[in-house]
Amino acid sequence: MEAIVRLIAATAPVQTPDEIKAANAAIGAGFAYGLAAIGPGIGIGFVVGKAIEAMARQPEAAGMVRTTMFLGIAFTEALALIGFVVFILLGL
Repeated sequence: MEAIVRLIAATAPVQTPDEIKAANAAIGAGFAYGLAAIGPGIGIGFVVGKAIEAMARQPEAAGMVRTTMFLGIAFTEALALIGFVVFILLGL
């Protein structure tokens, strides 16, 4: 039994407190960016769904609705990019 414990201890990598802190920071930053991407994803889905609904109800206004939809998508996607920048800044 003692031989197994020694074998496991010999093969386990030694982690310094700095390595553990860096790993925890990376996990936390990834989790934060994942949460930051949920909101814009839902927002883009909502914008596109409503634009399709508007185009189906009034086909003659499809060009204006499409332009407004792309503007809404761009502004919503900017939130995800801001979240990504914050993720990078917190990770470093």
